[in-house]
Amino acid sequence: MSVPRAVLWDMDGTLIDSEEVHWISWRDTMAKEGIVITREQFLASFGQRNDSIVPRWLGAAATPERIERIANAKEKLYRQLIHRDGVSALPGVASWLHRLQQRGWLQVIASSAPRANVEAVLEALGAAHFFQGIVPAEDVRAGKPDPEVYRTAASRVGASPDRCIVMEDAVAGIEGARRAGMRSIGVSQNGRHLPADVVVRSLDLLDSDAFETLLQASYSPGQNAS
Repeated sequence: MSVPRAVLWDMDGTLIDSEEVHWISWRDTMAKEGIVITREQFLASFGQRNDSIVPRWLGAAATPERIERIANAKEKLYRQLIHRDGVSALPGVASWLHRLQQRGWLQVIASSAPRANVEAVLEALGAAHFFQGIVPAEDVRAGKPDPEVYRTAASRVGASPDRCIVMEDAVAGIEGARRAGMRSIGVSQNGRHLPADVVVRSLDLLDSDAFETLLQASYSPGQNAS
């Protein structure tokens, strides 16, 4: 019996380019609260959980109830936009989902997004059948760069950390993968630096044997440290 190998996919910015949809959702939701956020503020928050984003924007006006209400309103608007306008997989994603499935890799979504968002995106893509599991924000206590989401995703499919590869586009996610003792592939559409083991601007530029090669690479001392 073969030892399970798994690819743990971040969703936003890795599977799909959802930046504009998130920006519109946050901008309009915060405007209804009388708060103007800049594109730069939004970009600095990308990939983080709502319970860490909203308090920074509310400041002293933040209460648990208000944070939850705003976060729920934003995510509801996000899903409405996804359902209305659809969403496309980033270049190379569709072919890699097929290829990894054919090669026997298990695939899991490990995202900071709520489960309803993940399900809405997978439905829009018609891609749910590629994944053996979903680990959304509700399933973990701590957000990235904490490694909990990746460790949980690996355990869902019975894969050990040294048999997992994380797909990410954010520094926090790459750091979470490192703390989990996992290799990572970074997708950097705008060319910004990502401290991943392999970095590409687009997944269609990834070598055909990239996953197998990365899994065979030996870990340097201390890499598994949390």
